[in-house]
Amino acid sequence: MTRPRPRPSLGSVQKGTAPPLAESDTALLWRAPLPRSYVNFLGRKLLRFISTLQGLGAFLLITLGVLVNKFRLARPVIRPLMLEHLARSGLFLLPMASFLALALGLIVIGQTVSLLTRVGVTQLLGTVMVSAIVRELGPLLAAGLVLCRAGAANVVELGTARAQGEVESLESVGIDPIHYLVVPRVVGMAIGMFSLTVYLIIGAIWSGYLWAFLQDVPLRPGDYFRQLAEALNGLDFVLLAAKTFAFGTAIAVITCYHGLAQPLALAGVSRATVRAVGQSLIACAVIDAVFIIIYLVA
Repeated sequence: MTRPRPRPSLGSVQKGTAPPLAESDTALLWRAPLPRSYVNFLGRKLLRFISTLQGLGAFLLITLGVLVNKFRLARPVIRPLMLEHLARSGLFLLPMASFLALALGLIVIGQTVSLLTRVGVTQLLGTVMVSAIVRELGPLLAAGLVLCRAGAANVVELGTARAQGEVESLESVGIDPIHYLVVPRVVGMAIGMFSLTVYLIIGAIWSGYLWAFLQDVPLRPGDYFRQLAEALNGLDFVLLAAKTFAFGTAIAVITCYHGLAQPLALAGVSRATVRAVGQSLIACAVIDAVFIIIYLVA
């Protein structure tokens, strides 16, 4: 039997005469594997992420297939639903978008005017507005509004309908739930997202010049809008439209998927709403990163 190694005493540690920790023990500590619980946790999260991506991809393909194949069917029923969701994602959000546009113009102008005036390059004010608002902040803020107002409502409405058996009732009478419940939301939210973004950007540009005027910036309206026109190009309009439609489609598909594609009890609607909102935010961030790369490459 081997004798155990003596442990250093408090006095030896204070005097600095305690023997150092063996190198083999330190190496063993660094080479030790993660606890089994951590590995299982990461594995479950990875499998759940892959399963969610697979389900969202299949749901998106089904929705696009129904949209293309049944676009001309039941127009008197589907078109009013599209207009209803368009108003929910665009028209009803105009007061909040107006407030955000006013605040956005104040934030961007307030942070940049003093710096640009200090270095004498106020001619870059239009370029800053285009780079910050048209390309980034405008679409992202509009996506946040649509997600909070219409996206969360999608999960609650569809999840409640699924839990109470209303979706099965539609199927029993021969009505396609994707065509009746999902397609109007996808089309209405995509168009509403684009319209709301354009309104928010225009409002932010005007409020930006208003705050610049109040700060006595020596910039005439003609010069300001000339700078904006010079900073914009055709690619900006194309990518803005593509990004906003992608945001609206992603939010609609993810929220409808969590509300409709999974059988839910009423107690699970709140959890599904939280998951849908979180995944929609991640999807918008990924889409925005892709378009940033496109901007940089182009």
